[in-house]
Amino acid sequence: MLTLSTLSAFVIIVFGLFLIPGPAVLLIATRTAQSGRKAGIIAGLGIATGDIIHTLFAAIGLSAILMTSSLAFTIVKIVGAVYLIYLGIRAILEKPADPQLPNHSPKKTSNTYSQAILIEVLNPKTALFFLAFLPQFVHPEQGSSFLQFLILGFIFVLLGVLYTTFVAMSVQLLGRFVKRMSWIGRWSNKMVGVIYIGLGLKVAIQSR
Repeated sequence: MLTLSTLSAFVIIVFGLFLIPGPAVLLIATRTAQSGRKAGIIAGLGIATGDIIHTLFAAIGLSAILMTSSLAFTIVKIVGAVYLIYLGIRAILEKPADPQLPNHSPKKTSNTYSQAILIEVLNPKTALFFLAFLPQFVHPEQGSSFLQFLILGFIFVLLGVLYTTFVAMSVQLLGRFVKRMSWIGRWSNKMVGVIYIGLGLKVAIQSR
């Protein structure tokens, strides 16, 4: 089973990723600004549902690879690490994003949940992220790989729900905070990049 040190590292890194504004935060902020906090929370639940689907696909597919060959799974981890390093370098080199949150413009909320699910499920970058991210914390020698994938995925989803709910409840306050802290826009990509590169290098460190 997953060790406390592995879970602690996973949670810390996930929190680090969440604390830096990304597409999910902008989606929640947009829905909240347009239709209120309830819509923002519903959108967050939709994103979480999409992440559960990605978790299941990653757990089934990667566990099947591990059952076929431990060497193949190691190759998957290395490829995932390279992909994370690539994402990190690209994030560092990207121009700073505009941290402005959207203005209020009322919209219907009836399809918010289903739309958020579709946006998350059909995002190939999210699928690749799960396929690259989760294996870095799975250790077959510690028990069922499938169960480890599920535990990590559902921890990610649970933390995501808590975070998106907080964003929806605090979007106006966050908007004022972001405007005052202009350095967030300048450095957010670089902070994400450092986290991704660190994850990618994790495999190289473990192999020594």
